[in-house]
Amino acid sequence: MVRYKNRYLTVQVSLKNKGDQSLNLKTNALHEAIHRKVWEMYGDFGTAAIKAGFSAKYCNAHTRIALIKVRHGPHNFLLKAVPKIIDVGGKHVSVKIIYVGATMKHCFMFIKKYQTRKLESMWRKMESAKERKDLEEALMTMTPAMKDFM
Repeated sequence: MVRYKNRYLTVQVSLKNKGDQSLNLKTNALHEAIHRKVWEMYGDFGTAAIKAGFSAKYCNAHTRIALIKVRHGPHNFLLKAVPKIIDVGGKHVSVKIIYVGATMKHCFMFIKKYQTRKLESMWRKMESAKERKDLEEALMTMTPAMKDFM
């Protein structure tokens, strides 16, 4: 039996238009945006290369962080295409790769550390303990997918 190596890209999706704060990040919208950009850049060869094993595994609408799974080798197509995505689900966005890992566990560990650092920097601006608690619940809530790996 052949073992296929995978790569997991952790990306952060942020809105370009600051006035519009209603980005509802969905896995299928992100999947389609990536697929469309790879097709634009690499044509049929690129889409065929990433087709097997490519999926958007995790999207968090609050933190706008997503996890993308792709096979090792064709992940190079995604490394070049993902930062050039400007449209996800009809919204003008900017996509930044923040981590590339070999396992989902390491990606979720990175996301947890990343969120903790973000939370600590935002706490400095908060005055009340209730605001801090509400922010912590919103940012540090783990989905069932993450709890399996922690």
